Amino acid sequence: MNRTIQAISAVVLIGIISFAAISVSQSLIPRAKVDITERNLYTLADGTKTILERLNQPITIKLYYTKTAAMNAGDQIRFFNNYYFYVRALLEEYAAASDKVKLEVIDPRPYTDQEQEALRYGLKRFNINEEEGFFFGLVVQTQFGVTKTIEFFSPDRQEFIEYDISYLIETATTREKKRLGVMSSLPVMGESDWMMRMRQMQNQQGEQKWGIIEHLQQKFDVQTIEMDVDEIKDIDILLVIHPKDLSEKTQFAIDQYVLKGGRAIFFVDPYCMMDRPPMQQMQMQMQHESSSSLETLLNAWGLTMPENTFAGDRTLTITTAMSPTQRPQPMVGFLNLNDKQCFNQDKPITADLNTVTMLFPGVLREIPIASNTAESEEKEKNASSVEANIQHIELVTTTSLGNSWTVSSPFELRFPDPATLMKKLTNGTEPVAMGVLVTGKLPSAFPQGIDVEEDSAEENEEPKEPADSDTNKEEKKTKHIAGLTQAEQDCAIIVFADVDFISDMAAYQRTIFGMAVVGDNSSLVLNSIEDLSGSAELINIRSRGNFKRPFAVVEDIEQAAEAETRDEEEKIQAQIDAWQAELNQKLADVKDAEASVIGATILQQKRELEDKIFEANQKLRKIKMARREKIEALGIKLRNFCTIPGPVIILLIAVVLGIRRSVMKRHYISHASDA
Repeated sequence: MNRTIQAISAVVLIGIISFAAISVSQSLIPRAKVDITERNLYTLADGTKTILERLNQPITIKLYYTKTAAMNAGDQIRFFNNYYFYVRALLEEYAAASDKVKLEVIDPRPYTDQEQEALRYGLKRFNINEEEGFFFGLVVQTQFGVTKTIEFFSPDRQEFIEYDISYLIETATTREKKRLGVMSSLPVMGESDWMMRMRQMQNQQGEQKWGIIEHLQQKFDVQTIEMDVDEIKDIDILLVIHPKDLSEKTQFAIDQYVLKGGRAIFFVDPYCMMDRPPMQQMQMQMQHESSSSLETLLNAWGLTMPENTFAGDRTLTITTAMSPTQRPQPMVGFLNLNDKQCFNQDKPITADLNTVTMLFPGVLREIPIASNTAESEEKEKNASSVEANIQHIELVTTTSLGNSWTVSSPFELRFPDPATLMKKLTNGTEPVAMGVLVTGKLPSAFPQGIDVEEDSAEENEEPKEPADSDTNKEEKKTKHIAGLTQAEQDCAIIVFADVDFISDMAAYQRTIFGMAVVGDNSSLVLNSIEDLSGSAELINIRSRGNFKRPFAVVEDIEQAAEAETRDEEEKIQAQIDAWQAELNQKLADVKDAEASVIGATILQQKRELEDKIFEANQKLRKIKMARREKIEALGIKLRNFCTIPGPVIILLIAVVLGIRRSVMKRHYISHASDA
């Protein structure tokens, strides 16, 4: 009886001690945590910690999530529960890292002040039923009344969740957004709402704003810079996208903007797939130039992009079908940069990128920089000093097996033959650059200035009466414009030899939640902007990489089986089409008088065709069943691997402890008998 009481008392005391230990641990060491996730999902990045350390005012973070309604809603809403727990845990780390951050988690119930508050902040509301609404958003408030919001936490941006939160905190505590100027020959800014409505009335489809522009407008003040501008000013970063046929005056304006310390990113392309010819030009089969270049400026900065020359790499080539009637084949011009060799690991712009897709990218090569002086001796001296001052840093390249390939004319790429283009590429020995950072005191591409024509008449002069017909012609005079011949301070520009990689075709896809990011194309652009503008902390956060963990083995099995199925389906469909065409021809040749005689033959052939189709479908089912069996067998192996080791290890430990106890018991008995 005493032993029973002792055992019960021991169990009770152990429970009390355990409960007390847990309570004390939660109170005394609430921050003692261990993050064992592969990419430290619950550990704040160094960039976030730096931003929090710089906070000079208290901020309040309000997380709105309709937890009560989500627990009882359908599968589409309950799906967000795990995502909510992750976001909340991450925000708790923010609050733990800084005493200036206060976290509030709010469950906005119907008809409450919290629900009205969420709507007032502009958070998105999705109806669950007649009363309940689903909220999942964030509000950052400062003591001075500045409010920044994430309207809805879309699962498509889960890998950027820490960046989005840190960006809100930094922008809420700084004065204003950075100003971006966009100069482009493509309709990247889209058409105005008025023009879109006019086109809809005419049953035409207007030009929509590019996804990268929508993305940038969420974070920066984006302005349009005209293609014929005389001067560029009042912007922090200049984006030049697909510059075609820029006048000398505009190139001079860009040149002077850079020399005065302006930061710029250039997207040039030897063949831009997004630069499509107008419909009228296509109907008339007129040639359309789809390339862009800034050779005058690039040469002054020590770079060149050769015409009709493209970067290629057999290890990075994407397999695709150029038309619905073609089989998927490796396309030498489509590169999936998914190798760490492709990204400069020493620069935060590219250090942690995973995948960037480029379409017919050009080649950037370094060349000697011409001097601005005319004297030969002074020319060599100045040229060497300029080159020593300028640095070219390759950001995006192929692997060491990459090489360049050329076409005689860009029109070869209008309807490309993948097999023919692949023959143009041979393996190389050095990486080919497609993105380069240029820094230093850059020289001017127009050291002597430029001459521009302008009207001879002064603006305030009243026009004189024409004396004869000759005076009706506009009189022009030439004006010389001089500028800086070399930068007085360090400049920084980035050049990419591709435009298509920032287009919706490669960087985004539209979902029910809006534009979804694909790969790291947009991250490369945003990283470049923030690096040039000095926001290295945000780069450090975004570049933590992609958190998705695909089942690579399962995907390989499915892709192999689908490829096998696709080949069989094409063969079967070709047979069916041939048989059907043969039957149609025979039926067309049958005359009314012969119908009764040939009808039996036609029916027999039809039965044979149906039998063949049935047998072909059986083959397809067997292939799909084999694929399913492979996947299920792999699932069984994974399940056994995850479940069996635990009990086996526990059993082994029990056996070892039992043997040890038996040995110790015999050893004790033997010592006792000896005594």
